[in-house]
Amino acid sequence: MTQVAAGAAAGAAGAAGPLTFAAALDAAADTLRRAGIPAPRLEARLLLCHVVDVGMATVIGHPERRLDAAGRARLETLVLERARRRPLAQILGMREFWSLPIGVTSDVLVPRPESETLVEAVLERVGDRGRPTRVLDLGTGSGCLLLALLSELPAATGIGVDRSRAALRVARDNAVALGLVGRARFVQGDWTGPLRARFDIIVANPPYVPTAVLATLEPEVARYEPHQALDGGADGLAAYRALIPGLAAILCTGAVVALEVGAGQAAAVAALLRDHGLADSAVRNDLAGVARCVIASDGQPPGA
Repeated sequence: MTQVAAGAAAGAAGAAGPLTFAAALDAAADTLRRAGIPAPRLEARLLLCHVVDVGMATVIGHPERRLDAAGRARLETLVLERARRRPLAQILGMREFWSLPIGVTSDVLVPRPESETLVEAVLERVGDRGRPTRVLDLGTGSGCLLLALLSELPAATGIGVDRSRAALRVARDNAVALGLVGRARFVQGDWTGPLRARFDIIVANPPYVPTAVLATLEPEVARYEPHQALDGGADGLAAYRALIPGLAAILCTGAVVALEVGAGQAAAVAALLRDHGLADSAVRNDLAGVARCVIASDGQPPGA
C-alpha cells in the first residue's frame, strides 16, 4: 500500500465522531494532493457534496456545518478510492456532458469535453433542426454523443451500437433518466454489422489509442476504464479500418459523418473516408487546439 493510501486508510479507520465541513475538506484535500490529484480541493468539495447531498454553495458557504460519524467515514472511504486514482466520475456515478448528466460506470469511458467537438461539428451541418432525422452512434458507450444530439434535435430518433452489453445498459439507463428513451434504441453488435437502415447523421468515438501506449496513460484511464474502448491496435487506426467500409451502405443522401480521432490521426482517417466515397471532409479542433474530429458529407447537409 502506498504511503498516501495507508494514511487515508488510517484516517478512515480512526473516524469516530463528527467533523466540521472545513476540517473534513482540509483532510480530504491533503490526501488527494499527496496522491497527485491535480485539483485536490475542488475534488474534495465534490466528494463532500456527494456524501451529504447538498450543492457546492452550501459546502463553501457553511464551513461550520458538521459531518456526522457515518458521513465522515463515507467521505474518507471515497477519498481513499480517489487517492488510488479511480476516476472521480466513477465514484460520483456521473459526468456532465453537453450540459447533460450522464451516468458513468467502469463499463464505459468517462465522457470527455473534447468529444463535445463532434456534437458541435454535426449541429453546424444540420440545416433544419426540427426536421425528422435518423442518428447513429457507433460504439455508443455511455450514449453521451447520441443523447446530446437527440437533446438538440427534437424530431430526431437514434440508435446506439456497442459490442458491450454492460455498456448498452448504461446507455439505456441514461436515455431513461434524460427522458429520451422513446427516441433512442440500443443494439448490440460490431460497428455497422447489425444495421440495415440508413441514417442522416453518424457519429463515433472509436478506440484510437495505440496498444503500446495504453500502459503509459494516466492511472485513471489505464487502470479503470475499459481497454476495449481504448485499444486502437498497433497504430491506433484499427477501428476506423473496421467501421468506415460499412458506412456507404447505411448513409442517406446528404448524410453527415463525424469521427473522433486522436492527436495526429486526422489526416489518416480523412484518407480512409475518401477511399470509401466520402471526399468532402474537414477537420475540427477541440478547445485545446488538437485536431479532434473528422467530419465528412457529400456536401448536402440534412435538412437543406
